[in-house]
Amino acid sequence: MDFKDVANGRRAVNFFDTKKPVSDQLLREMVDTASRAPSSFNLQPWSLMILRDYEEKMRLRKLAWDQPKVTDAPVVMIVLADRDGWKKGHTSVEKDFGEMVKAGSMAEEQYDWFIGACRSLYGETQDKQQAFACKNAGFFAMALMYAAKNLGLDTHPMDGFDHEGVREAFNIPKNYWIPLLLAVGYFDETKTLHPPKWRKGFKEIVVSFGSKV
Repeated sequence: MDFKDVANGRRAVNFFDTKKPVSDQLLREMVDTASRAPSSFNLQPWSLMILRDYEEKMRLRKLAWDQPKVTDAPVVMIVLADRDGWKKGHTSVEKDFGEMVKAGSMAEEQYDWFIGACRSLYGETQDKQQAFACKNAGFFAMALMYAAKNLGLDTHPMDGFDHEGVREAFNIPKNYWIPLLLAVGYFDETKTLHPPKWRKGFKEIVVSFGSKV
């Protein structure tokens, strides 16, 4: 599918076909494709919880404004943003540096510089840690939605949920923020898909604030 078709065709659908499952193979392809999303220093501070079990989805639904799509969709993802994903000793951080050394883009003796840069850019304050985690997980989440559409799947991102309630119910460690839930499946063709919502145009998006002399 052409990317323009993917971007124009992606919709946040409210109704999912409860009788049409998503195969493990298709789900894996969706996640593997989305993993190509860009991230700060290639640290990839994102993870996913994938729920298929009805009882688990019902537990989540009770914490997500009782939205029917949480249980109607064959798959619901809890997207996780790792606020510790910049720290020395973190599995991804250490692997990232090691892979850069293997690729020749960094040298072993640059390790301290690399760790210091990660700390300075992403870890000095709680605000920086939160921004780092959510920004990068946001890239990944958007890539998930585009990848899904390219594979013929439909999605709906949700931020209407009890954040702390979901964390507690699913034993999610404190270092993770939960930017969104993502329902994945196939649109229920017996329902009406409303026209696309309005979008800002070029002239509304591009701004200028002048410059100080």
